[in-house]
Amino acid sequence: MQSALAKPIVLSIALFVCHGFAAAQSNSSTTSQLDELRAQGYLALYNLDYDTARKYFHEMIQRAPDNPVGTECLATSIWLQQLNEQWELKGSLYSNKSYAQEDDKPDQQPGLDFRGFIRQTKQLSQARLKRDPRDQEALYLLGAAEGLEAAYFAGIERKFMSALRSAQDSVEHHRALLKTAPNFHDAELTIGLYNYVVGDLPLPVKMLVSPMGVKGSKKRGLETLERVAREGHWARDLALVLLVDLYKREKRWSDSIKVTRDLVLRYPRNYLFQLQLADGLTHRSLSTSSSAEQDQAEVLKIFESLISNGSKENSPNIYFRYGETLLLLGNSVSATKQFQIVVNSPNAPPRLRMLSQLRLAQSLDLAGKRNEALSQYRVVLKSASNKQVQDEARRGLREPYKQTP
Repeated sequence: MQSALAKPIVLSIALFVCHGFAAAQSNSSTTSQLDELRAQGYLALYNLDYDTARKYFHEMIQRAPDNPVGTECLATSIWLQQLNEQWELKGSLYSNKSYAQEDDKPDQQPGLDFRGFIRQTKQLSQARLKRDPRDQEALYLLGAAEGLEAAYFAGIERKFMSALRSAQDSVEHHRALLKTAPNFHDAELTIGLYNYVVGDLPLPVKMLVSPMGVKGSKKRGLETLERVAREGHWARDLALVLLVDLYKREKRWSDSIKVTRDLVLRYPRNYLFQLQLADGLTHRSLSTSSSAEQDQAEVLKIFESLISNGSKENSPNIYFRYGETLLLLGNSVSATKQFQIVVNSPNAPPRLRMLSQLRLAQSLDLAGKRNEALSQYRVVLKSASNKQVQDEARRGLREPYKQTP
């Protein structure tokens, strides 16, 4: 698979995997308790409160240690946090460059915890299926664990063929489930995602994986995901999150904006959804003139609201995204102010400060302040250890920066 597809694959699988099994459960007292804990955990997870979410998921394990639901949700919470952190560290809204360090290594402990919870989920699911091959919840969770494993292979280890194999196992189990429970729409989310991703592969890659029986369709994949968003239960919100990304890939900005608005209303404490909304509005304003002025005015309101209500922990990222957005909109003078704030912020992560220093120089160039830009490029060269950043700074010293559309 292409690395460019990693984000949709990873984000979507990681988000849906602990949501789609409620339809098969009984009405026992324990199930009701688990449902309540799960709902509270999801609410916290979507609002970026990872610690609170895990407290609820750990309590699920304490109440039902033989049920794979709790361990699967814990694995998802760990992976989702990693995904959100990776998205926050993404170098640019308008560039595919990752600005990754050669020696960048993720913290090993979350990965170990993740693998442990996935292993437990598989073991518990398989044990239940041995006792009752018709156990729909166990079959779903087995496929969900495999889907999350595929996300780990793709997003962390960059082993895309291994990811594809795990994804195939996941789809196989969920298709088997749908044969006996055709209204279990949550299980269709893995299938829809798989269809879209495979359908979006370039022809040479499709030819490579064709002997493995890998086939897909972008159109069919989107239609399936839209059905989950309409008719799903626990997976409904996850389908919406996935559709935000895929609509953007298809440049269906209005559809992406509509879905993101729904998520913002449901989870007002998740500032990442608000950033996604601003991103969609920005791109729509640049692609059409009918609502450009209105969209751009709303974008500015979103960022001003985020800044006034933001915490110290996430404010550097908000300022950086604001600067990036202003650059896209052609307001380089205002963009310099936002990047300067990040450069001066004691709370900014080193990589974000480094990128902001580079963007500050480039913004000054675009604003016609060449001498100030040259000074900043020299600062970047002295302080940056990232080769891509250094190369861009050297290019900036040779010639004024020009933003490519």
